[in-house]
Amino acid sequence: MSNWIDSGGDQPCLCCARPTNCKTKRRRSGSATRWRGLTRLAGALVLVALAAPIGQARDRGQFANTNADLKTWFDGLRSGKGPCCSDADGSALSDSDWDSKDGHYRVRLPRYGSGLEGQPVELVWVDVPEDAVISEPNRVGRTMVWPIYGYMGVTVRCFMPGSMT
Repeated sequence: MSNWIDSGGDQPCLCCARPTNCKTKRRRSGSATRWRGLTRLAGALVLVALAAPIGQARDRGQFANTNADLKTWFDGLRSGKGPCCSDADGSALSDSDWDSKDGHYRVRLPRYGSGLEGQPVELVWVDVPEDAVISEPNRVGRTMVWPIYGYMGVTVRCFMPGSMT
């Protein structure tokens, strides 16, 4: 290509090289830009304030008559994956929702942490990792599981087997 430079290759545009060739552009004053930023910030704060009541925790009184010793025991439960958190985070399972075969456990849990209202809940069998099993004696007698719902699906953080009667 003989006239590569003449065709515009690697040559700055005339507007950048010679400011006199460019149309003068009016720049916004600093106060107008500042006000625009403040209105965006105020709008974001209003949206956060409107959304905050939706995510509040509620005490429905379901743990008002809990035994203090039992609560302390639940709060101290740990598996190989870490603390189980509390009895409020765990779910009691019926005997038909867990199984033991060859020393390994599996539980039936909802596929998603929260279902859509009016839609049936889809239950899936999940293998319990060996390090999620709580080895200390079960003081409540019922089988409990502490599931974790993430983008990869449902996993088990803690599992405390009960008696299969």
